[in-house]
Amino acid sequence: MDENITQGLVVVCRGGIAMAGLGSSSSEMDLDRLNIEEYLTVESIRESPRKLHLRDLLDISPTLKEAAGAIVDDSFTRCFKSNPPEPWNWNVYLFPLWCLGVVIRYGILFPLRVTILAAGWIAFFSAFLPVHFLLGDHNKLRQKVERKLVEMICSVFVASWTGVIKYHGPRPSIRPQQVFVANHTSMIDFIILEQMTAFAVIMQKHPGWVGFIQKTILESVGCIWFNRTESKDREIVARKLREHTQGVDKNPVLIFPEGTCVNNHYTVMFKKGAFELGCAVCPVAIKYNKIFVDAFWNSKKQSFTMHLVQLMTSWAVVCDVWYLEPQYMRPGETAIEFAERVRDMISVRAGLKKVPWDGYLKYFRPSPKLIERKSNDDRLTMFLEK
Repeated sequence: MDENITQGLVVVCRGGIAMAGLGSSSSEMDLDRLNIEEYLTVESIRESPRKLHLRDLLDISPTLKEAAGAIVDDSFTRCFKSNPPEPWNWNVYLFPLWCLGVVIRYGILFPLRVTILAAGWIAFFSAFLPVHFLLGDHNKLRQKVERKLVEMICSVFVASWTGVIKYHGPRPSIRPQQVFVANHTSMIDFIILEQMTAFAVIMQKHPGWVGFIQKTILESVGCIWFNRTESKDREIVARKLREHTQGVDKNPVLIFPEGTCVNNHYTVMFKKGAFELGCAVCPVAIKYNKIFVDAFWNSKKQSFTMHLVQLMTSWAVVCDVWYLEPQYMRPGETAIEFAERVRDMISVRAGLKKVPWDGYLKYFRPSPKLIERKSNDDRLTMFLEK
């Protein structure tokens, strides 16, 4: 092996060791530079430098790969973890108050909220079904009544959580060539925004009673559903979206470009579909206050029904919503750059941290068992090679 290359590799090795100890004192860094035998085999050090092989220096690469992978994985999964509140009932004085709060929330507030929600649904269906089936599809009166009824039932949902929602900025208006985009924490984002304006939302299909509501009620306001695992759905949604934004009497379109629920501490990458329509993009920033409950919905660990129960057994859902200034694509700006600029605005306004991850990795990442099996295979391979 060429002597210059050998010296260069030794310098790289020493530089890597020194970087690992930047937070240490200079004396510790000097000691780290001398411990090359921890990274090279004893035989390779004793041999002439001309016989030093690159593979000797790369023996550490699997370990470095695993360490880097763990850092990346931790940074990604941090966006989708709910942070439980710190317990405050830790002494003899606070514990009785906490028990009293549990009795009030589960024994008084929860039954009352269920009653309000049930009464709201009865009133909704009593008005919605006759209007939906007796009036024509393109009847303007039907569209107006259904729009108001959807806003009403969403207000009932917010009341069932004792929602304290503050809206900032002008209320959205119905006009063509505009699309609203918002950060996404839970499916209740849609409910909170819908109680003020009947948006036509672009949303993932859901099973159960949520899917029933999607098909029978929300389609009446122009909502579009898709399945993220179906590539054909993307083409259909893109076509319907373009047609909807051209309509004069259509409800405003609402899109959650992150594509998944994030825990309201971060924003992941925005999909570019909403930003290549050639129309105005109206950013909406949503920030939840966790003083009473964490509104993040982890769909992998909790059904939406249990998520609603969690909200209905809390004291209140506190939230701020900001309607920001409409944005247009600048000359020479790509759809991806446009999406990042809007994400910057939402992140700054809501106090969220940007991370460079695609939210769909949440659904297409390897399972923990597969990752563990791969790590064990790598360790076995390293052992056999030695």
